[in-house]
Amino acid sequence: MKISFLGATRMVTGSCFFLETETAKFLIDCGMFQGSKEINRLNYEPFAFAPGDIEFVILSHAHIDHSGRIPKLIKEGFKGEIYCTKATADLCSIMLPDSGHIHELENEWDNRKRSRSGEELREPLYTVKEAEDSLKYFKPILYNQKIEIIPGISLRFRDAGHILGSAIVELWIKEGDIETKLVFSGDLGRRDRPILRDPFLIEEADFLIIESTYGDRLHPPSQDDTKKLISIINETFQRRGNVIIPSFAIERAQDIIYELNKYYTEYIEAKNREFLKVPVFVDSPLTVSATEIFLQNPDCFDEETLQLIREGNNPLDFPNLNFTRSTEESKELNLSKESKVIISASGMCTAGRIKHHLKHNLWRRESSIVFVGYQAEGTLGRRIKEGEKLVKIFGEEIKVNAAIYSLEGFSGHADQEGLMWWLKGFKNRPHKVFIVHGEEKATQEICKKIENELKIKTHIPELNEVFTLVGADVLTSSVRAEKLGIKEKGEWKESVRSLKKTFWDLLQKLEEETIGEKDDEKLNKLQNKLIEIQKNILELNMLLMGRADK
Repeated sequence: MKISFLGATRMVTGSCFFLETETAKFLIDCGMFQGSKEINRLNYEPFAFAPGDIEFVILSHAHIDHSGRIPKLIKEGFKGEIYCTKATADLCSIMLPDSGHIHELENEWDNRKRSRSGEELREPLYTVKEAEDSLKYFKPILYNQKIEIIPGISLRFRDAGHILGSAIVELWIKEGDIETKLVFSGDLGRRDRPILRDPFLIEEADFLIIESTYGDRLHPPSQDDTKKLISIINETFQRRGNVIIPSFAIERAQDIIYELNKYYTEYIEAKNREFLKVPVFVDSPLTVSATEIFLQNPDCFDEETLQLIREGNNPLDFPNLNFTRSTEESKELNLSKESKVIISASGMCTAGRIKHHLKHNLWRRESSIVFVGYQAEGTLGRRIKEGEKLVKIFGEEIKVNAAIYSLEGFSGHADQEGLMWWLKGFKNRPHKVFIVHGEEKATQEICKKIENELKIKTHIPELNEVFTLVGADVLTSSVRAEKLGIKEKGEWKESVRSLKKTFWDLLQKLEEETIGEKDDEKLNKLQNKLIEIQKNILELNMLLMGRADK
């Protein structure tokens, strides 16, 4: 079995893993790259495989960085089935057409620029109609239901507790007499969060692919951030400003509504009339539709939420909560002088109505911007969060005067402690863990933690890196061989000899530099080069043995 890492490698977005077995070629996820212009361009690159050769897709959950290129895949020839949970299929039915709408708008704007500069016009990544057409390929299956997709390949989804319908993927792949179990964590949720159940603990795997979005940090307790949010709302209301919350339409928005529901109930009982005056607007048609889908899938809820429903308390509603759908209603929010809370998508401020609300509030000292989710590198949200004082929105430079807050207690991702808790649930631990969905620092930190505490071998894949998995063995990565200049096995020994000669030449040069007049910068560069050559020699020797454990 070969596995190619075609996205979410040393970055958070673009989830896509291509598997080839003796009998099938298939994908786990087919998500969009999100972030800087350079990262976004990857969406327009040709797939590293022929879409028509893919027999089926396994989709972990509905977030666009996991599902967002499925219409492109179908547009280019895929005709198989897409296996996911029912809630994931329901959410994709609104999210993919919404994504298609954004692509159409952005493409129209981009083509106007291209036309003026004499560049060739291009088509959108996909249209609303192409996104809607893709929905017929979705095949929902139940949590905990083990099914045989084709002879020799079986699948089971377990609850990941990240968003509604999110799943951990368990795969059993039989080739000849050898059966290999591969597990993909998907995006893992946090324990003891509202609405959803905790992530399911998996007991065994031969190989594991795990996310690492927050692999380098710990979240504050969620109840602390809820109290802080209430305090921010009260203080901003007293300054007659607005609270703007860029929120992902799925889960984060619902979590905030759920928490505000509890506070509105408590404040009514305490007769705190001041807080009850604050109107809250959910200004995102996608979020409104997603909230309706939540209420249609109570089988995904935890016991606490189910109990609220049994008592007649809708956990996703409260007095003064308003849902806006139309563009006119959205515009009215920025014309009104009344202080308010506006929850709007997109969560990373890359598109949608949130950009309009930021344009009208970032420059106001009395307003507050509250980030409640991950901000990918290169996004507008990340730049504001990291302290940029002047940002461009719709071609206009906007000064950042508003108070900026980041409440990571609302995050739907497990932090370092949560990832380690989940990994410790394995009774039969994986032979190797591949770490994905994280930026450099996060992947490196969790990698060290896993190796030091759990004694499991890890690897952080590079984009397009390919591994061959056989039983308990990980054979060499084709990308690593290529980077070291190896094409044929006959070249390996010669490559080792050449590297060793370079090593000794550099070592002699280092000794000469040390004896003579010292140049610390030069010495450091020579030492780093020697270390790099040593690593390459080690990798080549492992290639000669036919395997690479690290």
